[in-house]
Amino acid sequence: MLFLYLSLLCCLPHIAFSSHCTVETATKTFQKCMNLPTQQASIAWTFHPHNSTLELVFFGSFISPSGWVGWGINPTSPEMTGTRALIAFPDPNSGQIVLLPYILDPTVKLQKSPLLSRPLDIHLLSSTAAMYGGKMATVHNGAGIQIYGTMKLQTNKTKIHLVWNRGLYVQGYSPTIHPTTSTDLSSIATFDVLSGSSAPQHTDLTMLRVIHGTLNAISWGILLPIGAITARYLRHIQALGPAWFYAHAGVQLFGFVLGTVGFAIGIRLGQLSPGVEYSLHRKLGIAVFCLGALQSLALLFRPNARNKFRKYWKSYHHFVGYSCVVLGFVNVFQGFEVMGASRSYAKLVYCLGLSTLIGVCIALEVNSWVVFCRKSKEDKMRREGFIAASDKGTSSAIHN
Repeated sequence: MLFLYLSLLCCLPHIAFSSHCTVETATKTFQKCMNLPTQQASIAWTFHPHNSTLELVFFGSFISPSGWVGWGINPTSPEMTGTRALIAFPDPNSGQIVLLPYILDPTVKLQKSPLLSRPLDIHLLSSTAAMYGGKMATVHNGAGIQIYGTMKLQTNKTKIHLVWNRGLYVQGYSPTIHPTTSTDLSSIATFDVLSGSSAPQHTDLTMLRVIHGTLNAISWGILLPIGAITARYLRHIQALGPAWFYAHAGVQLFGFVLGTVGFAIGIRLGQLSPGVEYSLHRKLGIAVFCLGALQSLALLFRPNARNKFRKYWKSYHHFVGYSCVVLGFVNVFQGFEVMGASRSYAKLVYCLGLSTLIGVCIALEVNSWVVFCRKSKEDKMRREGFIAASDKGTSSAIHN
């Protein structure tokens, strides 16, 4: 279990940074540069305080031959809605890179209408885009692009909200929605163009995401299933006595405590990430936590074995327990999708651990049925008089 925890902790995706930003391009040298916290993007800029003019270049990369890359400035808040953006993509007719201005109003986020190019209402002086490799370069997955923009900022306002992203497709001249992983939704930075200092945004949440994912994968996705396996297959081993119950309760309670911590971190992550919401993952998480809490409370109201309500309690306990385990599995995999780790080593490690549990379950289930069938056959032969109840030697001979 410790190995699995360390493996998940090491394998979960961290925010990717470029090794070094650069102030040099083929046509211009800038004063400052900065790595952006997602998508291995960076920027370089020169700010002229005497006339509040900002010259900025964005370094990004495509994720599809028919995709788009863009950046923009939100004049009011660090979010996508309201951003004035410059978006580059291959012209659907000529294949050459085009750069068009867009305003991301609320209808874009709700996908009520296609995103159409229109003039920006900020003082944009010039803009251009260039592929790495010049005119001979082609757009492909991973192809780099530089998007230049020169604009005039408001007097005495040097702090800007930068937003950037990239998508898979362009329909005509309308870029489609970008991927919605946590890194893509966190592509926002606030910084001061005069000093170069940046305000902390989602970069500080990386470790919280890793801890949240690791705790929940181990608790809801590993420990609770182990507790269920303990109760199902060890309770019939008479040599263990009540030890199976204490093992079952201990594992389940420990898993629930870890899951509660992971759940609380998830709630906090939601509070620290305005505008970022994973509806399905959130609803599943709340459902799993509530089911886990009900299971824990059920321990306090466990009727005596001779109580007439014991059978109803057992039915409730089994239904809620197995529901919690199944939804826990589903939400762990949903979490990998949210973190953009659907093809990561973290998911591979978890799948290996889960496969091991499934293999153990199959082996124990087969053994249970073999024992059950053997006892049924033995009881039938005893009822028909082929085996005397006190004749151990005959019984032993038949088993052999």
